[in-house]
Amino acid sequence: MPFRDGHRPALEPGRPVEKPRAAVLLLHGGREHGTEAPPPWNLPRARLRLFEGEIRESTAGGSVLIGRVRYRVRGWNGEHEDAVRDARQALRELELLAGDVPTVLVGHSMGARAALRAAGDPLVRAVVGLAPWCPTGEPVAHLSGRRVVLLHGDQDRTTDPRSSLDFARRATAAGAEAATVLMHGSGHAMLRRAPAWHALTGRTVAGLLDLAELPPLIADQFPPTSTAY
Repeated sequence: MPFRDGHRPALEPGRPVEKPRAAVLLLHGGREHGTEAPPPWNLPRARLRLFEGEIRESTAGGSVLIGRVRYRVRGWNGEHEDAVRDARQALRELELLAGDVPTVLVGHSMGARAALRAAGDPLVRAVVGLAPWCPTGEPVAHLSGRRVVLLHGDQDRTTDPRSSLDFARRATAAGAEAATVLMHGSGHAMLRRAPAWHALTGRTVAGLLDLAELPPLIADQFPPTSTAY
């Protein structure tokens, strides 16, 4: 796969899948500002790898390609929106690798913000945001026809769980199907009640890809007859 502007590809594929029928892209957290390259090993990346294992187990047998978005730099960096650019480039590389397959984006914190921004891409069926960074005024019009699930710890002191509730309301008004779940007693790192975070995320991704039933606490927030594709 060709390098981009002297950098490695934006898509880091996981285990190979011979004929993918769907895909999941993981976007780890980062910083509001930061122009240095991410280190080879960092805590946000390592934290999301634990979710990857649960997603792999929940989607086993579904020919799902699971990959990760590789950031060029660590920060969002204001109007540069570097993480969004990387997410969109990873989607193009995914399309070259796997074709036009339904894709779920799973992002944490800054990665969730990038995933939500990139969700207007034709490949994207849904987004799962973990403790998402959703500043006031984030765009939602492009989410029409998508499904959005936001999981947020009610003890989060880094990103505000109320912002997830507000974002979901605005996304619904714009034509998305949106659900929010407050994870009681949990903070931004998702370490408290970690097994519950992992299991709910895995089951949700499988449900969004029509490989299993959605968890009831999420399915009950969607319309009885889905308008999403």
